[in-house]
Amino acid sequence: MSFKVAFVGAGSIGFTRGLLADILTVPEFNDIEIAFTDINPDNLRMVTQLCQRDIEENGLTIKIHSTSDRREAFKDAKYVINCVRVGMLDAFAADVEIPLKYGVDQCVGDTLCIGGIMYGQRGIPILLDFCRDIREVAAPGCILLNYSNPNAMLTWACNKYGKVETYGLCHGVQHGHEQIAKALGKEQKDVDIICAGLNHQTWYISVKTDGVERTADLYELMKNAEFAKDENIRLDVMKNFGYYSTESNGHLSEYLMWYRKRPEDMEKWINYSSWIQGETAGYLRVCKESRNWFETDFPNWLKEPAKKFTAENRSSEHGSYIIESLETGRIYRGHFNVMNNGTISNLPDECVVEVPCYVDYNGISIPRVGDLPLGCAAICSQSAWVQKLAVEAAVNADIQLLYQAAMMDPLTGAVCTPDEIRQMVDEMLAAEEVWLPQYAQEIEKAKKRLENKTVPYRPVKGFIQKAKTIEEMTAEKEKYRALAAAAAKENID
Repeated sequence: MSFKVAFVGAGSIGFTRGLLADILTVPEFNDIEIAFTDINPDNLRMVTQLCQRDIEENGLTIKIHSTSDRREAFKDAKYVINCVRVGMLDAFAADVEIPLKYGVDQCVGDTLCIGGIMYGQRGIPILLDFCRDIREVAAPGCILLNYSNPNAMLTWACNKYGKVETYGLCHGVQHGHEQIAKALGKEQKDVDIICAGLNHQTWYISVKTDGVERTADLYELMKNAEFAKDENIRLDVMKNFGYYSTESNGHLSEYLMWYRKRPEDMEKWINYSSWIQGETAGYLRVCKESRNWFETDFPNWLKEPAKKFTAENRSSEHGSYIIESLETGRIYRGHFNVMNNGTISNLPDECVVEVPCYVDYNGISIPRVGDLPLGCAAICSQSAWVQKLAVEAAVNADIQLLYQAAMMDPLTGAVCTPDEIRQMVDEMLAAEEVWLPQYAQEIEKAKKRLENKTVPYRPVKGFIQKAKTIEEMTAEKEKYRALAAAAAKENID
């Protein structure tokens, strides 16, 4: 069995290496073609070196084709896996640091809130370029597997405007499934779930053990579980809306209007055991640390044993299972991000939803979920309209739609007035100009408006942990090696 898989943004060290190992775990895939492409030659060189070493030490003869020419990498590919971060850490810093001057405190800023909206403005035009190349040089019917955030916005744009069959993939559902199983005292395989909603805002609407529905039991069980102290926001949402959500505290807190709008109340919800508990700009800090650590530690990675392509080492990431099912016919069930088209009947048809899907020789089948519980649908509906505004703004370089997306965002709207939002967006456009060529004319106008700023800043200090030095990380090298791999889901340098 031979076909070609291309990774774009392959310099995302840990993620590319892990997903490639997952794919090559499948026995039938021992002779496939692999292409890596990235705009960062150093990261591309390092990840290719590591992955090629893994391949050879597992006794395979595959030679990775590594190139900075994207079209060359995509040529004749049957699958393209996207894990790019447009703008890398410089743009990411602007996404979270400028809003702090206006009182908007984000933990991550990559899905919703003003950071996610601006991230989408950078990513959508690039993904549409990828789609053009796929249509022109990839194998007919090539499938794009998108791991980059904002996942729903990018997947939406690729399907609607890129005209390439695109599925958004994430691992939030799997992690929450594991927590639910622990609370029920069961193995994960013995707990059947139906999860539905929007990416990073997906709800476990059915949880069964031995054919018995257990959803009504979950709140009491989970609030007493060992992990409950780190999931106080998720549990508070569950108390008020009846269902558990896929996202951990920090992520979830910035998609809603209640938990981060008043600094004096935030201590109630945030602890410092990990950045994901809600630390201000916590993911940016971790990504910076991981970049610095990897650059220092890379020679040691080459001295470590290669990854073993064995079933027990295979991760729960969906990508390899989708490709395996499409190529071999083995059935796989997972939760993917797809165009709604009536799958969730009380959300807009034209939005991207995260729902159960089945994969086999016949393709990817999407069962009809029906209505979400009303409260869950209300939360998702607001987010879906923010995403639609942001997608259309990015595609059409429409600054009015961009302002409106920011105004309708739950947290941004809870903290800022319309005048503050307009000025904040202008400032972010100017700061991110190099990655937003479609807005060139609007950015020149924004710069002129910023010369006569009329809205004063209302900065918040935030809840920030001290960044680790290389010396401090060296003392806990195994911990930071693992973090470097985990944080590099997308190319961050």
